[in-house]
Amino acid sequence: MIQLLRRLFSPWRRSLQLRVVTSTVALGVLGVSLIGAYLFQQVADGLTEDRVQTARLEAQVLAARAQSNFDSSAASADTAEFNNVAGDVVASIAPPPNDLSRYVVFMRAAGNTSAVRLDTVLSGGLRTSPIPGALRAAVSLDSDRQQVTIIDLDRSALVGEVGSAAWARSALPAVVIGQQIQVSTAGPYDLFFIYPMDREQTTLDLVRRLFLVGGFFLVTVLAAIAWLVTRQIVNPVRRAAGVAERLAAGHLNERMRSRGADDLALLGKSFNDMADHLQSQIRKLEDLSRVQQVFVSDVSHELRTPLTTIRMAADLIYDERESFPPALERSAELLNDQLDRFEALLTDLLEISRFDAGAAALELDQTDLGALVARVVLGVEALAARRGSTMTVAAPALPVVAEADARRVERIVRNLIVNAIEHGDGKPITITVGQNERAAAIAVRDHGVGLRPGETSLVFNRFWRADPARARTTGGTGLGLAISLEDARLHNGWLQAWGEPGKGSVFRLTLPRTEQSAIGESPVPLVPVSVADSDATTRLRPVRLLEPR
Repeated sequence: MIQLLRRLFSPWRRSLQLRVVTSTVALGVLGVSLIGAYLFQQVADGLTEDRVQTARLEAQVLAARAQSNFDSSAASADTAEFNNVAGDVVASIAPPPNDLSRYVVFMRAAGNTSAVRLDTVLSGGLRTSPIPGALRAAVSLDSDRQQVTIIDLDRSALVGEVGSAAWARSALPAVVIGQQIQVSTAGPYDLFFIYPMDREQTTLDLVRRLFLVGGFFLVTVLAAIAWLVTRQIVNPVRRAAGVAERLAAGHLNERMRSRGADDLALLGKSFNDMADHLQSQIRKLEDLSRVQQVFVSDVSHELRTPLTTIRMAADLIYDERESFPPALERSAELLNDQLDRFEALLTDLLEISRFDAGAAALELDQTDLGALVARVVLGVEALAARRGSTMTVAAPALPVVAEADARRVERIVRNLIVNAIEHGDGKPITITVGQNERAAAIAVRDHGVGLRPGETSLVFNRFWRADPARARTTGGTGLGLAISLEDARLHNGWLQAWGEPGKGSVFRLTLPRTEQSAIGESPVPLVPVSVADSDATTRLRPVRLLEPR
């Protein structure tokens, strides 16, 4: 579900133009809806008010005519004759049978105590009286004035076959106007006029359709305008991003096209000025680096010849040291040791110069990392014994195979183990080998002095020492971890460090199983499980160490 949502929202996150256009359309729909609703309500109120005023005037005239007809009638006290007169009066003020624009209802008023009771008269084919009780009560309370209300008519119950066939709507608003008249002998009666608002409703339907169509086209035009406007802004930004990517890829001659004098042109000009400055600085740094690399390489090569001569002489002196006096014998031993360090330093400097010049290359082959670790451990056992450290290898039963340059990986592992012996204070050292589907890893842990906060990012710097005053008894040059880091990078791998004062340190090498694969997660934890469990601030998911073979 989360992946599906990410795919759906991926275009939204990536496209500024899509976000602007979508936001414009959403705000446009909201604005058009609010304005349209307000205008529609104003039109509806205006039509209703106009219809009410017209109906009032017409009802007043018709009620006066009905009152006049009742006053001039010569009916006797006979109820049947009164009913005939009432029917004639209602017929005189009602529209023709096919005219459904007005209905008339004549009924006995509330509170009429006259003994003469006339029948309710409905015009226009009305079946039942739709007059609400509240309106009848209002007419009775104030008989001198017209009372007005608006109701919803159910046409299926109001009209006969002619009306129901003529009207398409089953219900619509209608204005009802009530007024009381006096019928001689029969007392007060209510006269109601019902004016269906079919024309007004038709007008409102037309206005609603116009608003909907107009709003749709308005929003469409807004979306098109937003797309065109944002395109004018986004395209230069996209071109700038493309130029920046090509610059980052090393194409230093890439520039933006800058025309005009607007803000985007100023952006392009500033971007090009920045690119010119960066190109100039990068070329200066490249020249300086090239000079430095050539210098280091030349010096290293030039030192080889005199060093070879010195080595030959020093070997002769060292072989004859037992015939020298004690002081001279010790000097011969010191000379031999320092020459060994000097040769190692020259070798490391040549290797570093190859990395700097980009001349280092891999010779990949299927390499069993477990067997490689065993060879290294066997080679440094004498050194570990002199320092009092014991070494334990934790590896899976199956071979841990990765596509790697065995010489370079062996150099990394030897460097890590020798450093662990040197800084482990004679305490046990654990080498862990592990693998998963995409990566293989080797972790070397010591229980020595550890690393202070911030030093995990410094240990791979050239010639860096955790304690500059610490004596080197194993002949280190200060370049081992820097070379190891470059070897790991050649493999597209990781070389990481962890350490805490008094808890020791861990150096972990993680390599992809194949040249084409990418490392997702290292199969061996960087922080030891015991430390992670005891420190809540650095708690990681525990990773089970693999069983020894």
